Amino acid sequence: MKAIAPILILLLVAGCGGRGALKPAPGQALPVKPYGAQATPTPDQLMTPSAQARPERTDELLKSSEERDSDEFDLPPR
Repeated sequence: MKAIAPILILLLVAGCGGRGALKPAPGQALPVKPYGAQATPTPDQLMTPSAQARPERTDELLKSSEERDSDEFDLPPR
């Protein structure tokens, strides 16, 4: 068991960080062109999230913070 553990660790580390160009699996094709698109998207374009999937924050709370007005209905409990 002690002899197998280092080999397993080396195999796990060797499998990390494999970076290569994205391409479809052998015998498979890229998805069909979306309706209304000018061209079929590349794998990189398909992996980039849309603005709807990852919306950006439109308001910065620290920049737009202001002193609150007094609230006349904020009464202590009875």
